Amino acid sequence: MSGAEKAGDLLFHLERLHTTPGGDVRIKKNLALDTGEVLEWCREKIAAPGAVITRTGKNWYVQIDGCTITVNVHSYTVITAHQNRRRVGEGRA
Repeated sequence: MSGAEKAGDLLFHLERLHTTPGGDVRIKKNLALDTGEVLEWCREKIAAPGAVITRTGKNWYVQIDGCTITVNVHSYTVITAHQNRRRVGEGRA
């Protein structure tokens, strides 16, 4: 299965996405989100045209708008999300 097919599998099953109460709190804190609908926010980001979806082992990693969302491949659980850090030497544009 190609990478695009794997990404398509996640996109095809967006309605199966869920998270735990702890995951909800963790994602909201890590991204400083001001929304009560963290899971819907994640779905929108994952489905966005600019999202880059990769699979490594048991997780999908979705990079979009300076953050990475981690989703378990088998259970469709949104595990966490975090802001991407700038690498040393990268300045502001």
